[in-house]
Amino acid sequence: MLRKGWNAVLLGLLLIQGCAEPLPPLHTFSGFAQGTTYHISYWAPQALDEAHITAEVEKVFLDLDKTLSNYRPDSLIEQFNANVSTDAQPVGEEIVALVKIAQNVSALSQGCYDLTIKPLFELWGFMGDDLTIPDDATLQAALANVGMDKLQLVDDSHISKKLPRLRVDVSSIAQGYSVEKISNALQAMGIQNYLVEIGGELKALGSKPDGKAWRIAVEKPLPGEQKMHKVVTLPKDSPMSVMTSGTYRHYFDVKGKRYSHILDARSGAPVSHDLVAVSVFNESPTIADAWSTALLCLGQEEGMKLADAEKLQVMFIQQQGTEFLESKTRALTMSTQVTIN
Repeated sequence: MLRKGWNAVLLGLLLIQGCAEPLPPLHTFSGFAQGTTYHISYWAPQALDEAHITAEVEKVFLDLDKTLSNYRPDSLIEQFNANVSTDAQPVGEEIVALVKIAQNVSALSQGCYDLTIKPLFELWGFMGDDLTIPDDATLQAALANVGMDKLQLVDDSHISKKLPRLRVDVSSIAQGYSVEKISNALQAMGIQNYLVEIGGELKALGSKPDGKAWRIAVEKPLPGEQKMHKVVTLPKDSPMSVMTSGTYRHYFDVKGKRYSHILDARSGAPVSHDLVAVSVFNESPTIADAWSTALLCLGQEEGMKLADAEKLQVMFIQQQGTEFLESKTRALTMSTQVTIN
């Protein structure tokens, strides 16, 4: 009798499951943009025109490229860089908004983070494939044309230079902004459940079709390898972005010394501390992107102090020998939104 009853319950469960409404499909597409790859997952309870959604996302990427790319001479930012006038120049509202965020982060990081370090990137060889170690005189000459205080906001669509040779590199904030723009485009099309990832930087909203939270992996900061360090469960009831900067992603090894692409704008040289990765969790991917670079530039002690003062949710990873040491800000430790395992 017990066995028969158990079978009846099991049959009842199977019948209930069989009558349940099927879950909405999870749509995914990916591609190549901004010198890296992107992956987008989304779903909605209503019917969706996948071709239209893909086309809209690709259009956003094209528009971003025309505005923010430091690799195409006809982009708005490169036209600004090429113009040696100190008069106000039209760059559009997007670049002005990014400069405002960058100025705030730069000031709080005491100048470690700076969008005007483009000449330093070129000087050290990070725009190409060969490291060039400058002598002190050459470095000081380049530093003379670096500084956020030499970049002025004129109005909501114009900026100007105090120095004709001032040039701006927005790569430390543009990818986060791109994630934000793609996310906004999806929401404008009625999509409230998505995961947008560009080059490892991402933002999520809502949940998977089965109601489970989005879960992402934070990679171990190992050059040339992709191994999982932690699994992060993101909140279902609010947007959350995860932006990670690392010294292990773009570097040169010369005579036993590593030169990271993370440059301290105050000294003009690559950072040399043991902090190798910083992950920032924030509703805004743009803000998180800028902060991840700034905190990595500052190093563990200064970065942790500033992140705690600003109540930022941040995970730091230091490398000491073959060991990785992880630490979290107070805001992340106390967070009820982000779970890290």
